[in-house]
Amino acid sequence: MGQDEPIDRWMAKRRAALVLRVLKGETSVAEAARQHGLTVAEVEGWQDQFLRAAENGLRRRPKDEDLLKEEQMKKLKQKIGDLVVENDGLREALKPYPLGREMSDV
Repeated sequence: MGQDEPIDRWMAKRRAALVLRVLKGETSVAEAARQHGLTVAEVEGWQDQFLRAAENGLRRRPKDEDLLKEEQMKKLKQKIGDLVVENDGLREALKPYPLGREMSDV
């Protein structure tokens, strides 16, 4: 890897190398995260992204990057929707229990 190589490309190679170490069992996600000052979620996200790209690369007709991004956005929007519904349900469940200033009146 030369010094003229763009930093983004270097980062992708470094991320791929780290993910491969995890997949080979040379380290755990938690250990890799701790060792490199990352969060477990970051390493898991890279691993998921790596595996999606690998799966796509093995398809007879690989999907283009835009289609993959659209599918990922669709999944993320669905997850956001699920979390909003869950959050609204929790708010409703907590309504009978006063929080904040109301508690100081007790």
